[in-house]
Amino acid sequence: MAMIELKRGRLTVPDDLELPYIEGDGIGPDITRATLRVLDACVHKVYNGKKSVKWVKLDAGEESFAKLGTYMPAETIDAIKRYRVAIKGPLTTPVGKGIRSINVLMRQTFGLYANVRPVRFFPGLPSPLKSPENVDITVVRENTEDVYAGIEFEKGSDGAKEIIKMMREKFKIEIGNDAGIGIKVITESASKRIMKYAVSYALDHRKNRITIMHKGNIMKFTEGAFMNWCYDVAKKELGPAMVTEQELTEKYGGRVPAGKVLVNDRIADNMLQQIITRPEDYGIIVAPNLNGDYVSDAIAAEVGGLGVAPGGNIGDDYAVFEAVHGSAPKYANKNVANPTSMILAGAMMFAHLGWKEAHDEIYNAVEKTMKEGSLTQDLARVLGTKALGTAEFADAVVKNI
Repeated sequence: MAMIELKRGRLTVPDDLELPYIEGDGIGPDITRATLRVLDACVHKVYNGKKSVKWVKLDAGEESFAKLGTYMPAETIDAIKRYRVAIKGPLTTPVGKGIRSINVLMRQTFGLYANVRPVRFFPGLPSPLKSPENVDITVVRENTEDVYAGIEFEKGSDGAKEIIKMMREKFKIEIGNDAGIGIKVITESASKRIMKYAVSYALDHRKNRITIMHKGNIMKFTEGAFMNWCYDVAKKELGPAMVTEQELTEKYGGRVPAGKVLVNDRIADNMLQQIITRPEDYGIIVAPNLNGDYVSDAIAAEVGGLGVAPGGNIGDDYAVFEAVHGSAPKYANKNVANPTSMILAGAMMFAHLGWKEAHDEIYNAVEKTMKEGSLTQDLARVLGTKALGTAEFADAVVKNI
């Protein structure tokens, strides 16, 4: 077995591959076991022995804390650096306890600046929309800064007091002494980097619409600047292939012509409305960290929920693919959780490795399984149908590969 190498900015992927995984907390072990079975079956079927994967388990999360006294061991960080690509189940971050998010730590440690969440409708899924088949949207979310950078000072702390004092004395801005302080950072370099990734993704996946989501009407020098920097990149990268919204209306009758890419923008609150009322108008949404988190979850709700929405955290050197939902500890070890998010994240991982045939096979098998009405309890209860367990759903997907 061999590991991935990076040569001249490109991944060199051996046919006999070692890949690490993190089970995660709560339902993580259940959905991880189901996912690895599906991925193994897919590789065996598609490549018939010409390619293979050996899975390497890494420690992280609550199990790691109980065993090693840390939620993210240095050994796990070092292993991901060696392997370059990994897949993970959901990891718990206790709310309001001062423990840093492991997900945020990983994104910043490995420079995983692009959080990519493709969301599409599978026939057979419950949806609140009249025409959910119109939902086929990929959110490309900046992943390293904004308020998610975790620059915060607790109420009454020395840091909070110092910032409040500075704001009063230097900028004449009054802030209450009982305030917790958070700092929102959006840089030109990170904004341009994520837009360049979004443009490249659009061209690679033949998407002809990119929408910049922002709240620049209020936060002019952070999210407003994000919008401007994204437009700058689009003009540079696309050149004459770029179409503005005004040109779309005035020159092209509202239809994006072949070979062109529409680049427009939407205020965040309006964007959250329009993904419900007009999802067919959107292909790729590029957004700062917080907005991207909100909108990707909202779109997932239109097609069955987070249980069917995969995610990838991707940088220039490393990538970690994941189930995007939480760890749902009350369902742990009950064989009821939906593994689809992590299964599809595995498909994304295969595509990232250049194994597109495996990616397509998994998506086709999941679609066929759902068309047959084979669903886990989170979806079956909405439709009033019999639910499959986690393992049984994986069996159904494997059967359809």
